[in-house]
Amino acid sequence: GDLVAFIGPSGAGKTTLLRLLNASLRPSGGWVCVDGRPARDYVAADLRALRRRLGFVHQDLSLVPSLRVVQNVIAGRLGHWSFPKSARAMLWPPEALVEEVYAILERVGIPEKLYERTDRLSGGQRQRVAIARAMFQGPDAILADEPVSSVDPARARDTVALLTDICREKGLTLCMSLHNFDLARGLFPRLVGLRSGDLAFDLPADEVDSQRFDALYDLGESTQAGSHG
Repeated sequence: GDLVAFIGPSGAGKTTLLRLLNASLRPSGGWVCVDGRPARDYVAADLRALRRRLGFVHQDLSLVPSLRVVQNVIAGRLGHWSFPKSARAMLWPPEALVEEVYAILERVGIPEKLYERTDRLSGGQRQRVAIARAMFQGPDAILADEPVSSVDPARARDTVALLTDICREKGLTLCMSLHNFDLARGLFPRLVGLRSGDLAFDLPADEVDSQRFDALYDLGESTQAGSHG
């Protein structure tokens, strides 16, 4: 149920950490533990089941532009179904499924876009489709990799606030990588600072001041640290 923002400069390891949490990447050292069990002990079937419990909002959103919004949202649940059921749901979605998608689109503020082609939406609307798809998956946690990097600051704040509000309502864990410090500190109670693949800090947001944030992005210190191995 925690809401956690990963912050740090490009190349700090934010995306790598999210992929480790999603078990799509194996650690070269150390371990990732899920429900008290090291992820390295999961067999293929366990990993598939784990990923069904984790919604992932990619930086590029990973939507299919030529599909309608309803189809892109339904795609969030394909991992739960057999191939024949998935094909039927994508091509001829039953009314009950469409109503469920509509309800989620209402929550993210774009119900009128249900049958719109995704490539005709604005950037902010596509972000909301990606959030709706992750929610439709029925996850225990959502991992989001810089999902607002390509929109203006006001729209970015609205989108991140929407996602944090939804996760609070449903009691979901949210881990999101962000570059925007004010956005992270204003909307997340816990901040994890990453630098050159290392943990710089893991603190309540109100304990991370601008001086600590500036140190995280200080290229001079990064170069010096790199020279010492």
